[in-house]
Amino acid sequence: MSFPAAPTRTAPQDANQNPTSTPAEAVARPDAEDALTALVGLVRDDLEACNRLIIARMQSPVQLIPQLAAHLIAAGGKRLRPLLTLAAARLCGYRGERHVGLAACVEFIHTATLLHDDVVDESDLRRGQASANAVFGNQASVLVGDFLFARAFQLMVADGSLEVLDILCSAAATIAEGEVLQLVIQNDTTSTEAQYLDVIEGKTAALFAAATRVGAVVAERPRAEAEALDSYGRNLGIAFQLVDDALDYSAAQEKLGKTVGDDFREGKITLPVLLAFARGDEAEKGFWRRVLEERDQKEGDLAEALALMGRHRAIEDTIARARHYGDLAIAALAGFADGPEKAALTGVVEFCIARAR
Repeated sequence: MSFPAAPTRTAPQDANQNPTSTPAEAVARPDAEDALTALVGLVRDDLEACNRLIIARMQSPVQLIPQLAAHLIAAGGKRLRPLLTLAAARLCGYRGERHVGLAACVEFIHTATLLHDDVVDESDLRRGQASANAVFGNQASVLVGDFLFARAFQLMVADGSLEVLDILCSAAATIAEGEVLQLVIQNDTTSTEAQYLDVIEGKTAALFAAATRVGAVVAERPRAEAEALDSYGRNLGIAFQLVDDALDYSAAQEKLGKTVGDDFREGKITLPVLLAFARGDEAEKGFWRRVLEERDQKEGDLAEALALMGRHRAIEDTIARARHYGDLAIAALAGFADGPEKAALTGVVEFCIARAR
């Protein structure tokens, strides 16, 4: 196999310009749900083993812990991150069992961050159902999140690889840094696209990258393959979060699993906001400063924000930017041999972006 230099994120463009990316409608894409179904079918046995391990490791004699964890798991979720670990390991020819434990580890890290994030964001919904903090309270959610982090660390230690431990622990630290940086720039309309991308690369893309990179590590593949899978996961994670941030201003609550406009009400600085702000006139900028910086929000302000985003194509261009990073993710797989694993990982990029439809 030959690998080009692994593509990573490109420098952000001027917010006043449309992203230079091939329009989604100009490229033939596989059906998104079929792509995810294919990925699940490819690793079904491994995924079932991973689910059994997750259920076993979330048990505790302190009954509130499995109750709260079960509540979050019952809310759904497609296990995307552990699926990526399982598929990446298969792509690299691995036929052992270590990837199952590491996929469970990735899911525990992700679930722990969800519990903590909902507390920080004061969210009432998670995947369309009452969030754990809304049902059990903030204290229980934070502490059970800590418990799940501890379970993740136990699985890392059980794997026995210092390299795996370094990859996943570094990802956990980077996630926390991304969340803190988001707090720093929250409500600040002078924030830049570069800062925004640092946030989403930290809080979302880092775990995607770690999830795919460990697949090459357990298979003992060359560093170039590990770097390529890291690039795939990182760019996929950026695309995933871009779509999430666009959906907050465009999706029905049932599709998004949270109340539309949550980011707006919390004053979060996301790409749709940055684009609309940069392209607006002084009166429009004043609106954004009032509702985001001063948090002076009135009835009808969300509708006004949506209108401004529509006027300046902020949602469409955010999705186009997601497509750009999705294409970088696909390009990172170029050095791998064609086969069902590569096709599934390519297809899941479309699944992540097509959520915006």
